[in-house]
Amino acid sequence: MKLAIIGTGYVGLVAGACFAETGNNVICVDKDPSRVNALIDGHIPIFEPGLEGLVQRNVKSGRLSFTQDTRSAVEASDVIILAVPTPQDENGSADLRHVLEAARQIAPAINGYKVIVDKSTVPVGTAKMVRAEIAGLTTHPFDVVSNPEFLKEGDALDDFLKPDRVIIGSDSARAVGILRDLYQPFVRTGNPIIVMRIASAELTKYAANSMLAAKISFMNEMALLCDKVGADVNEIRAGIGSDARIGKHFLFPGLGFGGSCFPKDLQALFYTGQEAGVDLKVVQATIDANARQKQFLPNKIKARFGDDLTGHRFAVWGIAFKANTDDTRESPAIALIDALLAAGAEVTAYDPQAMEGARRVYGDRIRYATDGYEALDGASALLIATEWNEFRNPEFGRIKELLKHAVIFDGRNLFNPGHVREIGFEYFGVGNG
Repeated sequence: MKLAIIGTGYVGLVAGACFAETGNNVICVDKDPSRVNALIDGHIPIFEPGLEGLVQRNVKSGRLSFTQDTRSAVEASDVIILAVPTPQDENGSADLRHVLEAARQIAPAINGYKVIVDKSTVPVGTAKMVRAEIAGLTTHPFDVVSNPEFLKEGDALDDFLKPDRVIIGSDSARAVGILRDLYQPFVRTGNPIIVMRIASAELTKYAANSMLAAKISFMNEMALLCDKVGADVNEIRAGIGSDARIGKHFLFPGLGFGGSCFPKDLQALFYTGQEAGVDLKVVQATIDANARQKQFLPNKIKARFGDDLTGHRFAVWGIAFKANTDDTRESPAIALIDALLAAGAEVTAYDPQAMEGARRVYGDRIRYATDGYEALDGASALLIATEWNEFRNPEFGRIKELLKHAVIFDGRNLFNPGHVREIGFEYFGVGNG
């Protein structure tokens, strides 16, 4: 099948590479010439395990290409996938400027029946708006389909190539048939392709992310309670995670959720509820609980070292919002560093992939280490902010020698509290009493 993907961001690039991997001819379009040229040269602008090799292999095979020429890409394709950003607007709603601009750009190039796919995360009613924009600029037949993505940063290739489910929102049997054929190679093990109303498909992505975010925030609240009553949240996690009705995923407490999806999608869903006259109290509570959780570790640090942190320098391990990504958007580590700087502290940071992202945020306001141990030298404490595997089994003796005080604040519960305390550290985790 011949595909055009509008946008080479996270979703567009992953989708393009994965569709090409199954034999489709894919043209990825982006208006940024430097980005297109970098991709043609094999340079990937984001970190996602396995993506660089997948892109390079399919470019070499001739199945994947990159261009700025929207018209030629659309004319040559049967399916046009919109994978452009939908940033948060000032009022919390999803900003659809890029989606509607893309619709206007592709419309004049339609030269026969096309399926237009909304892959971007968009609110209810977007497909109608896209259809109206295109219908005003072409007389050729087309259908608009909602096909939300469910990618986890760090596991995006597996999520795309082996999806739990594929959601197709459409009122066109012809368009559904084409999308079924497109996705068939990914669901050979029996995971479902679920066809539903367009509005239901648009809402499903927001509902899924909000449900997962609510699980995280619930466990973070349990961690706060555990700290007060002497319980261990990890034991609670094991106890409730074994209940099939609850499941074991997204039950790890931490410093709050971040990234490009959960915070933005919860705000957009809450705004949709307001527009519809429905007060989404659970969604709002999840947003509020997450904001509070991002102050959990700063409060712990101030309780140990005092409200005024002038004269203290802290080593922060982790800047990305989660492991296996370089994405710092809405990262709890950023909220942590902001709180430390506001209290007068100095910070030395290290992350395996997100150092450039940290420099874009902080410039010369913090120091940057080339590895985790360099960050420790003379610091008052070690702060764990991201759950990278390389942080899980460090040389504790070396850490103790380098730190000014043998203190660890483990915002991801990577370490065994009993073991770390036995070797002489003051250890502060999340919800372990």
